[in-house]
Amino acid sequence: MKLEIGVTASRTKTITDADIRAFALASGDTNSVHLDEEAAAQSRFGRRIAHGMLTASVISAVLGNDLPGPGTIYLGQELKFKAPVFLDDTITATVELIQYREDKRIATFRTTVTNQAGVLVIEGEAVVIAPAAT
Repeated sequence: MKLEIGVTASRTKTITDADIRAFALASGDTNSVHLDEEAAAQSRFGRRIAHGMLTASVISAVLGNDLPGPGTIYLGQELKFKAPVFLDDTITATVELIQYREDKRIATFRTTVTNQAGVLVIEGEAVVIAPAAT
């Protein structure tokens, strides 16, 4: 795919209990708001939420698999967490190319994640080195 300003790609994923537990195990983040129904019920959210970084990882899946695709190297990611993601929410991560320095293959993407109701849960910006064109 040719990298042109405005090009977009998205991925959708439903966040399951298994996803949250696997992320907690892999990351070491065992905060009870993610894993314990009773503790989470006492939190400001009233129920369990997904890890913010689990939610953001779907952005990485778009960049690494779809746009720019395999061989992409992350240089940086800015994130703003706007709303919680709950167990069984379906989220969609979207990336949009907003800058491209072709000589260095440095691409900047606007990144957003929304839930099934269209609520913005994450917004930010990613900078990557795009793979060489084949």
